Amino acid sequence: MADPARGGGAEAPARPGEPQSPGGAAPRTSRRPIDVKLVIGRLTEHGRAKYQFRPHENDSYYVRVLTSRGAKTLWGKDLERALTAGETLPKVGELVGARRAARETVTVTSQRRDAAGTVIAQESQIAHRTRWVVEKVQFFAERARLARRVRDSHADVRESVRQHPELKSTFLSARAAEEFAAKKIADPGAREQFLKMVKEAMANSIQKGEPLPDVRLKNRALEPQQDPKSAQPPRREDPTR
Repeated sequence: MADPARGGGAEAPARPGEPQSPGGAAPRTSRRPIDVKLVIGRLTEHGRAKYQFRPHENDSYYVRVLTSRGAKTLWGKDLERALTAGETLPKVGELVGARRAARETVTVTSQRRDAAGTVIAQESQIAHRTRWVVEKVQFFAERARLARRVRDSHADVRESVRQHPELKSTFLSARAAEEFAAKKIADPGAREQFLKMVKEAMANSIQKGEPLPDVRLKNRALEPQQDPKSAQPPRREDPTR
């Protein structure tokens, strides 16, 4: 747990002192969602440091924000990626939101060395790493609007896609779930409950700030309809004389 004196509070992730894979090999991971509230505040500083600023701890990354309840320090190696590879790339002094999007179960290999530095043993261990989303507050406000649109059973899908093209893959996934349920789930009540769960899962993912899927499929039923008045007949080229 984070040190309350450092402002870690309940939002700080589990201790990030996991062993590293030898040779930079990528560890095997599995991801499971976690339910953590959004931390909102002004970004005051961030950087690499020993965990909890303790000299004998492992290397980690911290983000410090000034919230309405005081300063909070968040810890996690993934915070560096979240700040430098996100969508809004917040800077020090800006209002940001930070949220743990998922916790990854990681299988890593640690090495034991003798006094001369020779590897004498290797062993696999299970560790946990937290995946973070850190963006400007406007990002989370927009994601909340998109999530409401997905949850709205009365929303016109074609109009929703016209206003928010980034939701196209989400609605295509919802339609695929409907087709699957129609074929595989005979009971109407169970089918409705299944579709409700699918839609809520997608809306939660959007609201948490997780990446939206790329639009790679085409579906005519979701394409915005073109105004017939704006459609121009193809121009006929004059014949060569």
